[in-house]
Order: sequence, then C-alpha cells, then structure tokens
Amino acid sequence: MRRYFAYFQYDGTAYHGWQIQPNALTVQEVFQKALKIFFQKEVELVAAGRTDTGVHASEMVAHFDIDQNLQEKDVIFHLNHLLPKDIAVFDVMEVEPDFHARFDATSRTYNYVLSRKKTAFKPNQSHYFYRQLDIDSMNEAAKLLLGEQDFSCFSKSNTQTYTNLCNITEAHWSIDDEQNWVFKISANRFLRNMVRSIVGTLIEVGEGKRTVESIRALISSKDRRNAGSSVPASGLFLTKIMYPEKGFISRTTP
Repeated sequence: MRRYFAYFQYDGTAYHGWQIQPNALTVQEVFQKALKIFFQKEVELVAAGRTDTGVHASEMVAHFDIDQNLQEKDVIFHLNHLLPKDIAVFDVMEVEPDFHARFDATSRTYNYVLSRKKTAFKPNQSHYFYRQLDIDSMNEAAKLLLGEQDFSCFSKSNTQTYTNLCNITEAHWSIDDEQNWVFKISANRFLRNMVRSIVGTLIEVGEGKRTVESIRALISSKDRRNAGSSVPASGLFLTKIMYPEKGFISRTTP
C-alpha cells in the first residue's frame, strides 16, 4: 500500500466546511466521490485540518492510501476534470506510508482579508469593512499573541480538545496590492473558530474599543466571553501547511 499527499485549493462558499456530515455538502464528500470514480473504489481522504462553513483554502493537504504506483501528473489531470470548478488539485506526491497529513504538519498559516471598499467581484472571498482602523495598534496587539499560550479565550465553546495550548509563530497585519487589510497568522495548531475570533478582537483594538495591553488580561482569563465577536467566514483562507522533508518520497513542489 502506498500513501500520497494531495495538494489542492477550494472556494468554500458552497460548502459546509471540509469534513463529511449528514445532509450537508462538504469538500471532503465531493473530493472522495471524484477519487471513487477515478480509482473505481472507495478511497478515504485524511486532511491536515478542518475548515468551517464558508472558509476557503488556497492550500490544503490530504493523504490517501492506494495499492498502485501512481503517475502524479496523470492523477492531477484526471481529478481536475472530475472535480467542480471550485476545487482544484495542483500537486500529488508520494510520501512514507506512516506520514500523516494532520499529525505530521508542523505549521499552518491562515490569512484573513478585510476589503476596504465594496466590490461586485468575489464578494464571498473577503469581508467588507468600511470603518477606519489603526493598523499600528492592531500589530502591537498581535505581537502579544506570539509564543506558546493557552488560547481558550479565542476558542469556540464546548469543543473537545486535549489541550488549548498553541504556539503562534507569526501574527501581523499588512496592506496588499488591492489595498485590502490582510491578517496573517501561523501556528503549530489552531482551535475551532480561533482565527476569526482573534481577528474580531484585533478589530476592536483598531477601532479604539479595546487597548493593546488588554490582550494580556484577555488571554489570561481563558474566557471566550471576554474576546471580540467572530468575523464572517468569507474572509478566511488556509494558505500554507508545512511538513518535515523526511516524509516525502517524491517531491515536485519547491
């Protein structure tokens, strides 16, 4: 049995997140149906993580096991013809049989996009925010997120996790070529709804509703009720997943 990593992207607008669930269309369900047609048998995908309803991915990784030696380019070509327009595979590579898309990931990166002007194009791929923000204060507050801390204050309530400790290695705001505000955050792991609640809280800092220093007390409180409201899913993108090189047998992506 051989194991392969599939690298792909999707617009999450039409989907109720990644993971298969009853009575709701998900990315995993659609992708596994395409694999079943291609391989003529059931093939399970195990992803690097779960994205919620409406969240997008410019890079998602999932592994599958198959008793064949695949020609990666052929697999990419045929899967892209079987998948809908809002899901696209851009790489397939063989990995060690015990290499795991979720548990061996060392880092995940998300971007959140705030559009500073209303647009008729791609309205579900950003969050329109017309009020002014102090981006310098938001970046000062974002620095307080760095390092390994208990981020219970940003986690969705009643979730089953073995720990709420996460190690955030990068967190900052910038302005892109289209003059959008973009928040980039990287960590070894994320809690449910964590990025969206962090963004909502930092927006309050940018509006002057919350001080930079208040972030320390907020994190120490471990109470979700003390954080800001979660921003809409439409602006959130999973953009990068990192793995140790030793797990790859064939590696076509730089």
